[in-house]
Amino acid sequence: MSWSEWITDDFAAPPVPAADRFRLEPLGPQHNERDHAAWTSSIAHIRATPGFDEWTWPPAEGMPLESNLADLTRHAADFARRAGFTYSVLDGDDVIGCLYIYPTRDDTAARVHSWVRADRAELDKPLYETVSAWLATAWPFTAVRYAPRP
Repeated sequence: MSWSEWITDDFAAPPVPAADRFRLEPLGPQHNERDHAAWTSSIAHIRATPGFDEWTWPPAEGMPLESNLADLTRHAADFARRAGFTYSVLDGDDVIGCLYIYPTRDDTAARVHSWVRADRAELDKPLYETVSAWLATAWPFTAVRYAPRP
């Protein structure tokens, strides 16, 4: 079964799971400054997070706030057209991480990545566990690629 068979035109992303120390909210331009500050303060930490060894993001040199806004706008458009689902990880209104759910290149599985800021590193495993359970119980995927946390 392919991503396009799972994510149909009438598909609605399931309600986000409840968690004690963070919440998920669809990522969008409204998060720009807080998102930019979160990841630029933690580039080395994010690049060391399981699963990010295969990505070129985040760029080691960072990126301007305007480029980040374009990136967040693209993620929001992907969400609206069901091409991918990206969430800000929040503590109150503070952006402390991000979650990405996109199809694999061959369209056969969900490819999932998440990160948290370096100063919130203790939340990486709880985020992974919460998201993994949510993907297993609320989403239609039969295959998920999400690098485990030690």
